[in-house]
Amino acid sequence: MTAETTTWLKSACILCECNCGIELQVEDRHLVKIRGDKSHPGSEGYTCEKPLRLDRYQNGTERLTSPLRRRPDGSYEEIDWDTAIAEIAARLAGIRDEHGGDKIFFYGGGGQGNHLGATYSQSLQAALGVKYRSNALAQEKTGEMYVDGRLYGGHTKGDFEHAEVVVFIGKNPWQSHSFPRTRPVLKEMAADPDRCMVVIDPRRSETAAMADIHLQVRPGTDAWCLAALGGVLVQEDLVDHDFIDQHTTGADPVLAAYAAVDVADYAARCGVPEELIRQTARRIGAAASVCTYEDLGIQQAPHSTLNSYLNKMLWILTGNFAKPGAMFLHSTFAPIAGSAPPGGSGSGRRRSPLQRAVRTTQAAATTAVGAAAIRLPAFLPGVIAEPVAAAMSGLVAKVANGPTSPTGAARRPAADRRTPVTGARIIAGLVPCNSIAEECLADHPDRFRALWLDSTNPAHSLADSESFRQAMRAVDLSVVIDIAMTETARLADYVLPASTQFEKWECTFFNVDFPRNVFQLRKPAMEPLEGTLPEPEIYARLIRALAPVGESVLAPLRRAARRGRTQFAIAFFAAVAADPRLMGLAGHVLYETLGTTLPEGARGTASLWGVSQLCAMGNPDSVARAGFDGAGFDAGNQLFDRILTGEGVVFTVDDYEHAWDYTRRPDRRFTLDVPELLEHLVSLSTEPSSWTTEEFPFVLSAGERRAFTANTIIRDPSWRRRDADGALRIHPEDAWALSVTTGDSLRVVTEKGEAVAQVEVTEQMQPGHVSLPNGMGIEHADGSPGVAPNELTSLHHRDWLAGTPWHKYVPARLERV
Repeated sequence: MTAETTTWLKSACILCECNCGIELQVEDRHLVKIRGDKSHPGSEGYTCEKPLRLDRYQNGTERLTSPLRRRPDGSYEEIDWDTAIAEIAARLAGIRDEHGGDKIFFYGGGGQGNHLGATYSQSLQAALGVKYRSNALAQEKTGEMYVDGRLYGGHTKGDFEHAEVVVFIGKNPWQSHSFPRTRPVLKEMAADPDRCMVVIDPRRSETAAMADIHLQVRPGTDAWCLAALGGVLVQEDLVDHDFIDQHTTGADPVLAAYAAVDVADYAARCGVPEELIRQTARRIGAAASVCTYEDLGIQQAPHSTLNSYLNKMLWILTGNFAKPGAMFLHSTFAPIAGSAPPGGSGSGRRRSPLQRAVRTTQAAATTAVGAAAIRLPAFLPGVIAEPVAAAMSGLVAKVANGPTSPTGAARRPAADRRTPVTGARIIAGLVPCNSIAEECLADHPDRFRALWLDSTNPAHSLADSESFRQAMRAVDLSVVIDIAMTETARLADYVLPASTQFEKWECTFFNVDFPRNVFQLRKPAMEPLEGTLPEPEIYARLIRALAPVGESVLAPLRRAARRGRTQFAIAFFAAVAADPRLMGLAGHVLYETLGTTLPEGARGTASLWGVSQLCAMGNPDSVARAGFDGAGFDAGNQLFDRILTGEGVVFTVDDYEHAWDYTRRPDRRFTLDVPELLEHLVSLSTEPSSWTTEEFPFVLSAGERRAFTANTIIRDPSWRRRDADGALRIHPEDAWALSVTTGDSLRVVTEKGEAVAQVEVTEQMQPGHVSLPNGMGIEHADGSPGVAPNELTSLHHRDWLAGTPWHKYVPARLERV
């Protein structure tokens, strides 16, 4: 374990998915100095201002230092770890045995900075037979995941640094970042007369103010704007016919749908001048390179999934893929959600990082069974190499068909999997967040009866907070793992105190860079606070209590680990192939075996050895180009040893043409014809484009990212130097009509609740549109300023396909106080 020191320690920011590399100085458990890490291969020393305040996360809230058990009167008592583990394990097992493991629901498993524990959470889920889970991605990104799965089967990102034209859709990267060196890249783009920045946003955000073209749509009408842009591209023949012919299938119905778009009518519906839409489409069609970025502004609004589809058609129809300045598919170290089956709904059952990494090796491992197919060490005698190669090929084939039941029988994911009570579509293995409370509260034999909530705060972050509070009160058992007594923890039956992200080995799997993809395993900057445990150890203790795997399996693997990594690899993969049930328990098995041989305090990193091996097997050429090569398990061992240094590591290196290698289609073509989305594209011509009413005439965007908001892991309100109360932003015309000015107060009323907010009058908003920031209204000893936005949002305003909430389009009215 790293001791407290005044030398610079390498780490990473935990406030957004960029996870920029930083360096820390620690004194008396405080992060006293923070700066960008110039040696980090992704961020190259850049950070925004927010990580400079990370000590507010480490020390700005009262920490939990003992497991807590809820008393009948609602108060809590401290209990020791042994008691907590024994009681929770017994209650989980009781629910599993009486009602089935599918009645235990897992939510969370890491935020913007802590994903390592999720590799062990999956083992607990396997031990219990858990079938349903979710995380915050299911109220943001599942519509896009569905579209990605149907089109090409992977995740795309843009080369924003080199693109001639960049289109930001419902995205304000000046505040929300999301790609390396965001602000320098934006400044460079804005200063270059040969480049063009396009922003589609109802607000005049900081990024929109920098843009060459701002398509200021009416709230909720992005689909009409995007469809009109595509209509112009097709009707004026600005598409790349060679790209479409050579790299896509199913283009004809797509082109026909766009040919029928009434551009003038759609421009009127979205409130953007027709000529500006045509000008924008022509600029896109003429550019040498184009990339786009969509975010929550359209993903948490009407037509979320359709918006994602229409966005991607802009760059596909113009051939902007696999070249500098365009879009790309990329490698992943460990995908953060279940992959979408080619041509399917993207609703396959969620797999662990190990299972998902194994899946990437399917093509290579099933074409040949010999030792050469998996590049086993040449010195292994055939009597060893051939059985191990066959075992690994069998492992890949079994894992490719999905997880196994406790008896070892493989479960094949359904093409259109649904939740047990409401029948909501499950995408990428994730239950829609707007359905979770309903799945708990219904009078139904298959309702969820236990909630496991890890490093997450859904009682604050999900739509209609009161419904989630009711769900927590209704289930038979609820357990929260967190560092603080959050709004969710205050409702749980048990609360387990975790170490912070700077007190343990930690990482994230937001690895989406190209052509050099980066992963960083962060070393602890200080000892864990007394009484807390890292999540891997919490899960290990629970799984030991449940005893799904015995010493007869673990002891031989420990002996193999002591003999060396290659010997352990042979034994581990052979054991998993012989008993597929162990694949679901792989994280725990590695923790209990290989983990015992790792440096002091690093036992929780053991699962990443498995991920490293499978990453090297699934991407042998790109991993070798990154400098990790050799026969058999050598490349994976080298990669694992490198990430243990605690620095940012380039784990794959590609060139632009290699982006095609990540297309999950046998013919490596994009499948453009998605009938249910084309049907909705066509129906835009007759659909209403406004959902406000006389009772609720305003549109509230609930959860705007601002300069001094971040995710709610920073609970200390004093970190906000501006906008401390989270003002309600409103256009001057609306302020005049209501006779208010900046600093006054208004009551915001929706169908679900009401709250009083301080007013900020600003030209950023358009008439009829107001916004409240994210991250406000959390409980703290120093006060709880601002409005908790999900006291105002509804479960029932959701995307028709993905179930994502309309946080950015909440019908509301404003009343003077």
